Amino acid sequence: MSHTETLTEKSTLAYNIEKYVDVISRKCYQCGKCSAGCPVADEMDLPPSMVMRLLQTETALNDEKILRSHSIWLCVTCEMCLGRCPMDIDIPSLMDFLRQKSLKEKKVNPKARNIIAFHKSFLNSIRLTGRLFELGLTLDYKRRSMTLMQDIQLAPRMISRGKLHFIPEIIKGKAHLGKIFKKTK
Repeated sequence: MSHTETLTEKSTLAYNIEKYVDVISRKCYQCGKCSAGCPVADEMDLPPSMVMRLLQTETALNDEKILRSHSIWLCVTCEMCLGRCPMDIDIPSLMDFLRQKSLKEKKVNPKARNIIAFHKSFLNSIRLTGRLFELGLTLDYKRRSMTLMQDIQLAPRMISRGKLHFIPEIIKGKAHLGKIFKKTK
């Protein structure tokens, strides 16, 4: 099958998004309000309205283009698009699904490397302590992203102002949180 051919219905991204996230891309009539309100649309290779249009085509080439895009990683899930959409299309949930699918299929855009490093560091901090441990998050992110010296001059001021603590605060009931992480694997 060539990349421009229409995929079988059950193999398209649009079908899977509808099935697993209950977001119907066919409802989008391309008004562009999502892209116009998106605070990061100028940085995206595919603004939200274009992602919706590419989903509607249901071609292998366009599905691949979406999964390899930088846009799905730039979405900050602020829900501005959802708030502006006259059809109430939940683009943030759709973007989250696309990120997971991109990871699973190893189609992550190389520009998203540091975004993923931050995401993993954030979740690791929550998993270990039950809440955000800023110093641990920062050190783990620096290790993953190899941006070891970036912003290093800020650390002494943040420590002196009590913004970075050396010892994490661990929540009660952390075992329950561990069960949540285990379920999501």
